[in-house]
Amino acid sequence: MRLIDIPAGKSARVVDVAGGMGMKNRLAAIGIYPGATVKVVKTPPGPMIIEVSGTRLALGKGMAARIKVEE
Repeated sequence: MRLIDIPAGKSARVVDVAGGMGMKNRLAAIGIYPGATVKVVKTPPGPMIIEVSGTRLALGKGMAARIKVEE
């Protein structure tokens, strides 16, 4: 399942990030890495708003679609 498929108000655990090292490193720097728990605050249209370790972040739909999660 992809992060973009999780409805608002639900939490999920990151399983994998599909993409190059640049994208993986950028996401890891903001707390999105395998094993991390993310809560979806808002879903598209517009950017997806998630909460990671108490911090809210905005992700584009393309980036959110590359993050594999499990509920």
